[in-house]
Amino acid sequence: MLDAYIRLPEEAKDRLAAIAAAEGLSLRAYLARLAESLLTPAERAERAEKARAVLEKRNGYAPTAAQQQDLDSELDRRLARLTGQ
Repeated sequence: MLDAYIRLPEEAKDRLAAIAAAEGLSLRAYLARLAESLLTPAERAERAEKARAVLEKRNGYAPTAAQQQDLDSELDRRLARLTGQ
């Protein structure tokens, strides 16, 4: 396995190291596990498309692009309210 070097703020490294240590992992092991648990944008889009296909087949869910945009905007608004932004 080849090592990769990344530059990040010291505070971020310290935080990640503390999280890793609390889980009994080295920073390297924690980052490897984290990378395996995250989806790329393409993977997320693929899963979303599969979920939409299942919903459409089961209950006819098929929003138009405009409806989808309205739903996304509403979700963004609610998240912003919850996070205080």
